[in-house]
Amino acid sequence: MKTNNKNIAVLGGGSFGTVIANIAASNGNKVSLWVRDSEQALRINSEGANTSYHPELRLSENINASDRLEDVVKNAKIIFIATPSSIFETIVIRIKPLLTEDVQIISCTKGIKNDPFKTMTDLINEHLCFNNTNSVGVLSGPNLAREIAEMKVAGTVIASRSEDLINDTKNILSSDTFKIYSSNDIYGVELAGALKNIYAIICGMADSLDVGENALGLILTRSMAEMSRFAVAKGANPITFLGLAGMGDLVATCTSSLSRNFQLGYNLGSGLHLDKAKENVGQVAEGIRTLEVIKTESDRLDINMPLVDSLYEIIHNDQSPESLIKDLVNNSNEIDVEFVKEGKNNG
Repeated sequence: MKTNNKNIAVLGGGSFGTVIANIAASNGNKVSLWVRDSEQALRINSEGANTSYHPELRLSENINASDRLEDVVKNAKIIFIATPSSIFETIVIRIKPLLTEDVQIISCTKGIKNDPFKTMTDLINEHLCFNNTNSVGVLSGPNLAREIAEMKVAGTVIASRSEDLINDTKNILSSDTFKIYSSNDIYGVELAGALKNIYAIICGMADSLDVGENALGLILTRSMAEMSRFAVAKGANPITFLGLAGMGDLVATCTSSLSRNFQLGYNLGSGLHLDKAKENVGQVAEGIRTLEVIKTESDRLDINMPLVDSLYEIIHNDQSPESLIKDLVNNSNEIDVEFVKEGKNNG
């Protein structure tokens, strides 16, 4: 166990916030965990477990849970925000008067705000006036929370313009089973983490329809093509999408029943209405919210995203789940890899 002894705040006591808090606390840091419910905070502190999400995980004694945001943020040197995207902006606004001057803020939320299009770090910079300084980072990767809680090996990416923030995050979260990689492409890592949730819904839907492994391979690679195409249109580096935050997260989320978005898609493909499918999953699946944002933005910028278009039609215009594969096969785009280095074999 490392001994860091930093004051850490984790905002969001859901499945991922809980495991991040526990890793940081197990490494010797003092961790304050913000949850929205005072009774949940009391249970976590008295039982040493967040039974709502990880009943099997014994939490470090270095964690103290509270529903009082001001107490959690006070004196924190690093703040991890792991709330649903729907309340992310509200939380950022609430913590603004509570922050210390040299605080570092890391978004763990895989979502995008609509109207206008903004990432979570856009919201941090806008409301906290950081202006893309060295105080902001993004944590993203193939991080199914249950597996992390079970101490299965996982890797993630910390993206920031600050080497200090990257090194601090590695010291706080690195363990024998949790490997931290680094990137300076905040925008690319953030977009990849949000976009893949859409395709996890699609893969869950396809799995429920028993389309076969070949078709799932087709969907995965075309998903990556769409994600990269969107990234380029928005000014991100498509190469980032080949790493953990892109391909790594896409594969993990699109092939695992542990993924909430995959579960949601499976339920939809089985014929359930969206509301019932959400009820069956039981936790927030960000992919539906992200779908609305990406559909609006891809239409505005005229980006070819046939899988996004098909899923939108299925959810909002009562198209059958079976139309997903038909639309993909009938799509006129037949270029395989769009972003290749020019060379003697490439024309």
